Amino acid sequence: MQSVVGSSFNRNVQSAVSEATSGIKDPAGILIMSDYASLPEASRLIHDKYPNAQVIGTSGISYVNTQISDSILIVTAFESDCKVEAGIIGNLSTCPIYDISVLQKSVKDISAGRDDTVCIEYCTNDEEKLISTMSVALERTGISLIGGTVFGYPAGSPGQVTLNGEVYENSCVYILVKNLKGKARVYRENIYGRSKNAKPHIATKVNLKDKELIELDHKPAAEVYSQELGIPKDKIVDNVLKNPLGRAVEDNIFISSMHTLKPGGSLLNYKRINENDTIYILDLFDYDEINKTTRNAISSDFPTANLIISCNCIYRYVLFNKENYMDTFLKNMSTLGTHIGNIGGGEQFNNQHVNQTMVLAVFE
Repeated sequence: MQSVVGSSFNRNVQSAVSEATSGIKDPAGILIMSDYASLPEASRLIHDKYPNAQVIGTSGISYVNTQISDSILIVTAFESDCKVEAGIIGNLSTCPIYDISVLQKSVKDISAGRDDTVCIEYCTNDEEKLISTMSVALERTGISLIGGTVFGYPAGSPGQVTLNGEVYENSCVYILVKNLKGKARVYRENIYGRSKNAKPHIATKVNLKDKELIELDHKPAAEVYSQELGIPKDKIVDNVLKNPLGRAVEDNIFISSMHTLKPGGSLLNYKRINENDTIYILDLFDYDEINKTTRNAISSDFPTANLIISCNCIYRYVLFNKENYMDTFLKNMSTLGTHIGNIGGGEQFNNQHVNQTMVLAVFE
């Protein structure tokens, strides 16, 4: 697969689009990352310039190789030796299954083979409903999925995504990319895990609507967390960068970030926890060594990676900046090949919504 990536820091949207697309000729599909204010105009201009391409867009802090900014326009074009299908799933807060036929048609039209097709999606809200819906169409197809939740838009404004120049709220836009001349795979990097002496807990009372963990082992969730780590209850939320919660599914851990302590001792989270889930209080591991392992795995699978597209959680971004590691992280990732991505408020990986994680797709 051949791809072209262009970028611009120009604050004039028309000039930025001209600069970022100067090397793009005849794309089959385009992925736009920009700041929130510029996204509608940039999407319209790019769709008008390439009317035959399928174009999706998202906003927030974005990066290309070693450059990262909340005011950069990044345009990634899927040009040759590939096939793309893009679409939208709406009504995320109520009934996303209503649009399942749109995704099913895209899946049928792309004719995915094993290890050659990836679905990349960006959504505004209700990730669990979305992933449950998309799994219906993607399961048993050989199509893997990564995605990110829009993050960083102004308070009081709605999250937005774009498809072919049109702006949508309460929606998910997706693009299926089939590599006609090589592989395409997805990866997940988790820098948290269970210590050797970690205690399993059972979620015995939850409020799914508010993503509220009320009780662990029939005790207030905050009480269990506080006693296990020996920290005051009012410091639990501040401790999320070091010890988030993790849902265990067989040998996998899917992170759930707590963001609010309620008066009764329950914890509000960004990922839903179900009743009877096995929950661990996780430890932060050696993130530099873990990223090295990730890079080694990618290098082994893709000696000649053409393009890497990732989404990093905002909490990873905050942690890496706090540890003065973000620049090192981006520099290391850029050694694999062209690396673009964004900072999300949540991440999707195959059939799971997760927090505090990096998800990425790699194309040969």
